Amino acid sequence: MENNAKKTPAMVFSEEHEDLVRGGEKWMKETANSCTIAAALIATVVFAAAITVPGGNNAVGLPMFSKQIGFIIFAVSDAISLFTSTASLLMFLSILTSRYAEQDFLYSLPKRKGWILIPVAALACLPVILFDSLQFPLLVDVISSTYGPGIFGKQSDRPFF
Repeated sequence: MENNAKKTPAMVFSEEHEDLVRGGEKWMKETANSCTIAAALIATVVFAAAITVPGGNNAVGLPMFSKQIGFIIFAVSDAISLFTSTASLLMFLSILTSRYAEQDFLYSLPKRKGWILIPVAALACLPVILFDSLQFPLLVDVISSTYGPGIFGKQSDRPFF
């Protein structure tokens, strides 16, 4: 329905919130620009690490450490890093080149980041899980030596918690 000025509710809403759309566009562009720079730097470093083989090559042209597990882990993690940094770079560039219409803030822009959320969250948890798995035996030893019999065989009198 139209009001007395022959405007629909959507027209009134757009006129009243025009400054919010401009502010949102400015914020999105600044944020995407900062993230694009960071993603480009990460992609550059990861690409340089991918083409510079640690240890050099042998006479045949194969990497010296190609049979060692550490080299394989390095190559796989470098490939994953290159893929994710390139994907994020492309995502932020697509946000920068958006038209920033009023409808884009409601539908298009929020949906652009949804598909990558799960892989990024999983990759972000990977270092934490690795750190925890490496430090857990130390934690068990500390608790055992503090509240257990200790190295001299005497039971501790201290309460557990």
